[in-house]
This record gives sequence, C-alpha cells and structure tokens, in this order.
Amino acid sequence: MLLISKLFDRCKACFYKSASALILLAAFVTGCSTTYKPGTPSTRTGDEIVVAGNFIHTGTPVVLWLDPGGYDAYRVERRFGDVSKSGWRESAAENPDLTTPNRYGLRASLLTSNQIERVRGGGWDLPLLQTVVDQFVIHFDECSLSRICFQVLQDERDLSVHFMLDVDGTIYQTLDLKERAWHATTSNSRSVGIEVANTGAFRSAEARPLKSWYERDEQGVVTMKIPKEHGDGGIRTHGFKAHPARQELISGNIQGRDLVQYDYTPEQYAALTKLTATLCKVFPKLPCKFPTDASGKLIPHKLADDELNQYQGVMGHYHIQTNKEDPGPAFDWDKVIGGARRLLGIPVVPPGNAPVHGNALRPERNR
Repeated sequence: MLLISKLFDRCKACFYKSASALILLAAFVTGCSTTYKPGTPSTRTGDEIVVAGNFIHTGTPVVLWLDPGGYDAYRVERRFGDVSKSGWRESAAENPDLTTPNRYGLRASLLTSNQIERVRGGGWDLPLLQTVVDQFVIHFDECSLSRICFQVLQDERDLSVHFMLDVDGTIYQTLDLKERAWHATTSNSRSVGIEVANTGAFRSAEARPLKSWYERDEQGVVTMKIPKEHGDGGIRTHGFKAHPARQELISGNIQGRDLVQYDYTPEQYAALTKLTATLCKVFPKLPCKFPTDASGKLIPHKLADDELNQYQGVMGHYHIQTNKEDPGPAFDWDKVIGGARRLLGIPVVPPGNAPVHGNALRPERNR
C-alpha cells in the first residue's frame, strides 16, 4: 500500500506540473500573462508619432515633445529667451499679443455632449479620433527653420501645429494628434497640421528673404544660408547643407497671384511622403489625395465653402483661407501624394491626370 501511495503522489505531482505548464502556455498564446517585470524600461525606436496615446511608426526620424531637444506645445511658458522670465505671467506682461496660456484646444465641435464629457481632460481613444480627423493641412512656415517657427508660434503668437518639418527632414511633433491645434481656422477641429520649413513665396525673385536665405555658387548650386543671428539654426543633423530639390526658382499662380519660391529639400519630401502615408493609413476618413478640378488638375486657390466642408484628404493652407499662399507654387503634390500612395500600395494617379505645378525660372548666374 505504501508503494502504491508513493506512486500516486508522484503521478499527482506530474499532473499538476503538466497542467501548470499548459496553463502558462495558454496564457502566453492568448496574451493574458504579464510579460514585463515592474520597473522594466521601454524604449522607442525614434520614428514614432503619437496618436491618442499610441505610438505609430512612420519609417522616418521623429522628435517628440517628450524628447530632449523637442518642442512642447503643452507648456505654457515661452520656449526661448531667459528661462527666469519665461513663465506665463512674465510672458503676458512683456508680449500683449499673448492672450492665453493655452496654445491648443479640444476638438469639441465634432463631438456629442456625451463624447465631450468622456474625452475632456485628454481621455481620447483612437477609434473616436478616427471618426473626427479627415484633413491633413500643409503649410510653409515662412521662418525657414523649425526652431524659428516654434518660437513664433509658442512665444509670440498663441498658435500651435501638430508637426514641424525641418530642412534636414527631421519631423518634430509638438502635440498628440488628439488635440485641436490652432493652425487652420475653420479646419482646426477636423485636421492635422504641419509647418514645413521654407522661406515662402513672393511676388518677385528680388524679394529680400530670398536674397537673405539663399545663395548660388560659381557652379550654379543653390544652398540655403543661415543668417549669423540664427547660429546653427537648430538643425538636428550636424553639418547639414540644405539644397532645394529643384535648383531654379519655381513660379506659379496661387490665389490669383503670380509668385516665385525656392523648392523644398529632398529630405523634406522624403519625410513628408512617409508621414502622409502614415496618417492616411491611421485615419480611414483621410484619403491620400489633394484637391483637383474636373480634369484632375490641382486647384490653386481656396475651395468654396461647401466644397471645403465636404472635402476629405490632404490640402494646402490656401485651400482653406483666401489670405494664405502656403505651401506655395513650388510644392510638388505629385511627389508627396504619389509617393505616399505607392507606400500604401494603392494606384497612383495616371500621368495624364497629373496636376500642373509651377514652372522653373532660370535666373542669371552670379546675380
């Protein structure tokens, strides 16, 4: 009897071990087990954007407001200048254009009262945000560099934007996309916005900003030159030299005005293409397209109010407001949208229906 009892105990122990192993295996397969020990740090790879608290990969470098050297639109103090005088009280006293410590708001106009109560204070979930966002607005910042752009938005103008794209292709995210950034008036509640670093568009090739920020060498190569008062410009890539994707000034008509502009850099186009594809993937109501007329040509002016209300897709600031010209005649919509559509694996617009872009002006060498 003693021998039988020992054999039974041994079999019982084996059974419990096997059962425990099966339970652990089932928990692992179903994802019910805790896979990390408390206090285990988690790192990101550096290409993620934040959408309603979720990290989403883009395939291109992104600096978050959470990162050292990032730009944080949640903070109420000024980002630049004397830190001891950067608080809201001192800022408001020194700059009367600053009227509120908040540079962003709630996407409330598109929500029900119950939804507002659920998300006020920041409690958005991705599915709800996906029902709201259906526009991606592209701006040029007219500041030439993202560091200057954030200084103007945060320290001087009570404005904000979700993304800034510097000349080296670095994307800066200043707010979670759940926030209503203040960048595009009537489209703020439904849109994501990006300020792309560029000097802007002008009536004449002799405009002072074009002369101040660009130079052409003896070989005819155009390079952005940063004025001495801006130091290294805050460009994250050490030693980076910014060259327009097309070397000639680009001319075109925006809002009925003839304008000239230097092109964006190849690095900006590459990064913006990946970000655009990412946003169109994340937001089902944001199709990867831009405003075109019946013949498939780019619409180079503000959309009629009813068209704007119904429009879903990527667009320029000038499609929203008559007093805006960004992203200007040099912006290559085909390159960005066509490239993004390729990344998404969807058909690219046939060449015969491609929009008309600005024409290259060939200025005299060594002017």
